[in-house]
Order: sequence, then C-alpha cells, then structure tokens
Amino acid sequence: MINGLENGKRTETDNDAAAERPSCCSQTMIDLSVVILNWNVRDLLDRCLASIRSSRYTLEVIVVDNASTDASVAMVRGKYPHVTVIANETNRGFTGGNNQGLTAAQGRYVLVLNPDTEIVGDALDRLVDYVEAHFDVGAVGPMLLNPDRSIQPSRRRFPTVLTGFFESTWWQGFAPRGVLRRYYMEDVPANALQDVDWLNGACTLFRRQVFDRVGVYDEVNFFMYSEELDLCRRIKEAGWRIVYVPEAQVVHYEGKSSEQAVAARHIRFNTSKVRYFRKWHGRMTAAVLRGWLLSQYVGQIGLEAIKWALGRRRELRRQRIGVYRQVLRSRLS
Repeated sequence: MINGLENGKRTETDNDAAAERPSCCSQTMIDLSVVILNWNVRDLLDRCLASIRSSRYTLEVIVVDNASTDASVAMVRGKYPHVTVIANETNRGFTGGNNQGLTAAQGRYVLVLNPDTEIVGDALDRLVDYVEAHFDVGAVGPMLLNPDRSIQPSRRRFPTVLTGFFESTWWQGFAPRGVLRRYYMEDVPANALQDVDWLNGACTLFRRQVFDRVGVYDEVNFFMYSEELDLCRRIKEAGWRIVYVPEAQVVHYEGKSSEQAVAARHIRFNTSKVRYFRKWHGRMTAAVLRGWLLSQYVGQIGLEAIKWALGRRRELRRQRIGVYRQVLRSRLS
C-alpha cells in the first residue's frame, strides 16, 4: 500500500499541503492517475494540462505545486476545476512533491509527468495499453521529443562506475570509446520498442503494484536528480520489466524549472550522483567520485579566473566563479 493510503482512501498526513479532490472522482474506478509536479512554470503547466485530452481510460489529474510564486495554483484552479490541487507552502523537491501526488493517486496506473511536457495524440492510451497487455512490465515511457520534434534521448542502461566519472562532467568528451555509447543505448535504434534499465523521469507510467512492492521515490537521498534512476533500479531488482514505447510520444521542454536556480542545479545534480553511487556501489566509490567532481570545479575556477584576468566577458566569469564556489562550499554532501 502506498504511504498515506488506508483501505483505498486517502488520508491527510501532511500539514504542508492543502488538497482539493473533486467529488466526481470518488464514485468512479480510476484507470490512470496523472501526477504533475510544478514549480514556477505556469504557462508550460497550462499547455501541459491542455494537452491531456479525452481518453479511452478513466483519468484523474493531480497537480502538486512546490510553493510557486507565479500564480500557478490560481491558474489551475481557475481554468481546470476538475484537477486536484495540492499546494505546498515550501518546496519539497522532485521526490517529496511527487510522493505526495502518488499518495493521493487512486488509479490502477500512475503517470508521473513533468509540467514542461505536452502529450501528443493518444500517447496516454498507448502507454496504458502496453502495460495492460504485459503483466510483467512495471513501468513504461514514451519517446520524448524536443520542441522541434527531433528525438530527445530518454532511455538508458544503468551507469557503471566508469560512467559516473565521465557522464555529465567536463571530461565527458574524453570518455573511453563505448562507455557512454553503451550508457545512452546508442547501439539500439530510438524508434524501436525495447526493454531498458531506466527512463528519463519527465514522463513515466507505473503499474500501481510497483509502489506497493518497492516503495516510492527516495526522499532521504534525493531532492531531485537520480531519483528516477534509483526507483527504476529498485523496480528491476524486484523482477519487473521497464519498457520504452516509441509509438507513444511526448514533447519535453527540458529543464525549464531547474534552469531557474543555476548553483542549486549543479549542487543537486552532483550530490545526487554521489548519493546514488554510495547507495548502489558503496561508500568508497562515492568518496572517490565526490573528490573527482569537486576537483573539476577547482579547475574551472582557475580557468575562469584566467579568462577574467585577460578581460574576456568579466561579468560572466565573475558569475561562474561564484556558482562554482557555492558548489565547493556544499562539498556535495
């Protein structure tokens, strides 16, 4: 049973949230719950909600707002009265906010959806259809598209230790041949139906029993970033399959919430990476990885200082040095 649910009914256990549930949903069996976590992207959230159109399945939509200051909550309540709103007074992160939505969800399947997405056509039906037909599948994800409709990579194999030292770092271009190709699944066509290790968290549909068996997002170790990787690993460890379904398509305007806080993005991304490797590969591996990542910020500060001394875009250099110093002060711990 998902935390916060008793006998199939939602219980209010979080004083930080104010929830509104339309009475119409309590009388109908819900097939699919769509959980959308929002933070200050009102206009994108509006487009996302507008893209969730009629379905062959019974839907409920839940928006969890992480203390936005852009009138997102008022917009949802005004334009989408059928949507359940959970309005937090503080930012509980990707894990905490989505877990609130998962707790409130009543559907047989739950779709975790970013607000910076738009559903294309009958993508939701296609995802549910696939899980309905394959009882050994715990989670599925669509093909993600960039705004220009080019394919956005969204499927991965689990990272090896070597992957962790190169992926999304300044040394990525120097990674041994094949390391990142394997990680990004570049050896398998992006338009092919396929089993994967994990999926980008922008849009993932889960069988409800998955959360009963392995739990929800890990709020202890992850505020945001790497949380979907960790959850998918637990799902695979429990024996479920995870499948990429390219016939379902979703447009993703990537990173529109996180780009609002540059230093926090660096800190949270790398801290989560270290914590993932500590959880799955041990403390020694995590300690070495943390030192490696911090050393790169030291090097970048030195490089930016040289460029500043040479008079190259000094304001930009000053800003970057400030961000990198914040990362060092955090110690990624």
